[in-house]
Amino acid sequence: MTLGLYNAYDPKVFREPHRRVIARAGDLALAFDMNLALFGFPVPEEANTPQEIANFVAGTTSIGAHGDNFVQLADLGRFQKYPYPDRGFPPQLGKVILTTCKPDVKKQLTVKQLADLIGGGQSVLLLFGIGPHGVPEKVRPLSDYDFEVTGGNYSLETCTALGAVCGSLHCQLLQ
Repeated sequence: MTLGLYNAYDPKVFREPHRRVIARAGDLALAFDMNLALFGFPVPEEANTPQEIANFVAGTTSIGAHGDNFVQLADLGRFQKYPYPDRGFPPQLGKVILTTCKPDVKKQLTVKQLADLIGGGQSVLLLFGIGPHGVPEKVRPLSDYDFEVTGGNYSLETCTALGAVCGSLHCQLLQ
């Protein structure tokens, strides 16, 4: 299971919102035994490997034991960075689950259905749009399923949504 962060902020300059969401998502991925994948993040050229990116982020944050949790995730081989997807997401990440407050009813999964999919051995990429409007419309058709965590189609701030999805899915998987 992979948390995927799709950058819909500035695609050219690495900014503080990038740093914060990466550090927070790294904590959640480590805590809930997930992987983390970044899509379209403009990390500095000198940070090429997952460990170099993790050290870059960790060097300037107090989140997650000053970034140590994110570094640990990278050291465990559970963090990767990818360019923006042209025709689809890397197939090794599994079925793409778009987390959204506006799910397509034909593609929508409940938390139980999502947990059953994962419990049955299916790899999944839980995709979160990072930015004021979530993932761009052109990315929506690339998902296999949609997941809305609140049950009421409430729009949540990104890090709140990350925590809610991870927590609700973790609880469902433990049942």
